[in-house]
This record gives sequence, C-alpha cells and structure tokens, in this order.
Amino acid sequence: MKMKAPTTRDRQSFLGSTDAPAVLGVSAWTTPVELWHLKTGRVKPEPNLERERRFARGKKLEPFICDMVVDKLRDLGHEVEVLARNERYTDPEHAFLSCEIDQELLIDGEHVNVDAKSVGGQARTKWGVEGTEDIPIDYMAQFMDGLMITGRQRCLAAALRSFDDVEIFWCTRDEPTITGMREKMVSFWRDHVERDIPPDPIKFADVRALFPEPKPVRVEATQEIQEFVQELAQIADRKKALENREDWLKFQLAKFMGEAETLSAGPRDLLTWGIEERGQFDLEGFRRKHADWAALFMKTNRVRILRKAKNRAARAR
Repeated sequence: MKMKAPTTRDRQSFLGSTDAPAVLGVSAWTTPVELWHLKTGRVKPEPNLERERRFARGKKLEPFICDMVVDKLRDLGHEVEVLARNERYTDPEHAFLSCEIDQELLIDGEHVNVDAKSVGGQARTKWGVEGTEDIPIDYMAQFMDGLMITGRQRCLAAALRSFDDVEIFWCTRDEPTITGMREKMVSFWRDHVERDIPPDPIKFADVRALFPEPKPVRVEATQEIQEFVQELAQIADRKKALENREDWLKFQLAKFMGEAETLSAGPRDLLTWGIEERGQFDLEGFRRKHADWAALFMKTNRVRILRKAKNRAARAR
C-alpha cells in the first residue's frame, strides 16, 4: 500500500526501514533506548555533522547510482525497466510500519527493490565481494524490512565504493528472519512507544539516559555486583599502570632519539618524532577579552558520573 511521503515531524508516527537496525540492536548509530526517546518525543535528534553530511551526500548521489545500476544491468545482458523511484509503502497489517524504496526495477520480468548506498571511508571494507549477500548487517536489516513491507523477494543493493563503477549486491527474502523482525518491530511500537515504556538498555549511556537524576536512596549490592565493583577498580588500576608505563617508554625513546626525526632498525623505520602544527582556541584569553560573549555561549550540562564512593567513616571525620 502506498502512502504520502512523511515529513520529518511525522517520523514519530511510524517505524521506517532506517529504524529497523536500531530496533534489532544492530545499528552503529542508535540504540533501542535512544530510538524510543526519539519516537516518544522526549528528545530531538542530536546534531551529528558527520552523519548529516553522509546522508546528504548519499541523497544527492542516489539518482546517479540508480542510473548506473540500470546501465550496468543492461550491459550485463538483462532486460531492465524502471518502474518507480522513492515510493513509500505501509505494511498491510500494521500502519506504523513503513518504508521508502529508492528505486523499483523490472529485471528479466522480476519486480525488484533497489537501495542505493554511497559507501566511503572505512565503510568500504565492511562490504564483501560483489554479487554476494555479504552486506553490513545494519544495511541488511534495512533491505529486509523493505522486502517485509512490499512483499517482494529480492532487493538489489547498489554500493558506490568509487565513481568508476557501482557494485551490485543482493538481499534475498528470508521468511524466518522477516517473521522475527516483524515481531520485534511490532513489539517495540506497541509495548514501548504506545505504552510509553522504555526497552531494555544495552549500554551505559542508555542507563544514564533512562535515569538522568539520582534519588537520595541506597541500594544494597549483591555478591555479583560487589565483584563487578572490584573488577572495575582493578581495571582502573591497570589503566593507570599502563599509562605510567607508556609515559616512561616515550621518555626513554625520546631521550634516545634526541634531535633525530626517525628511529630505524636496518632498512625499516620504526618511529618518527617530527613537528605537527595544531590550532588551539585560546578559551581563557577569549573569556578575559570578551566575557559577555563567552557567557552567551556557555552551556552547562548535568551528567551523572559513576565513581568510587568515599568511605562513610572518612566522610564523617
């Protein structure tokens, strides 16, 4: 079923394919708790310049990638017809499940979803060999969500890893996977968004977001929790010891090198000790000269900090 493309504000009213990785706990950007905060309107999306640039670049390149896919398929001898672009669909059973398909093609008589991805930086290494289903799991969740909602059998993932060629990958409909996805997506919406109950946290930041303000109460530690506290203290000690060792090693190496820029072992260079210019904003100087401006842009954050408690007897003294 097709529906009108939603506005950004409308995104609180449905789960899209880009939300699927977060619901399933495989997103590199968003946890289920963070998604719940967004869908319930508790927080607005945090500005992320890197992510926004990546999305903007991908959106601009999307028509170019789709055209490259059509040309490549025809060069490979396939009969290809472009059926639609950027159509949005709702799930036939649940109106809160929605997806947008970048392109729909008729390839040798088969109606196929196409998802265009601009792949740059370290993300290039996460994609496997062209022609396979070796696709990053977060993207695979998006593509499978599109197949779940449209009812189609395959999604062609077009990955632009260079401007010379677009690489073709496939995501084939898998009913057990889709059944499990549907259950999780429906449960997330009904049990958490509609009932306004947070999902289980999966990282420290989730717990801090769910309980931002401490209450003046005490909780008794179990044996397991006491062991966690001891292990945390041991890790802190090891980190400090490693940092001290790192400083000592740097001192020994720098003293040995003196004014030399490069440390070598035969034909192989081991270390360089050169000049690197770094720009640094003089915040204190700015505050002294422009106190009013500094105060205008000063931002205070309240964050709960987990640290070792002082002994009660010591505090009493």
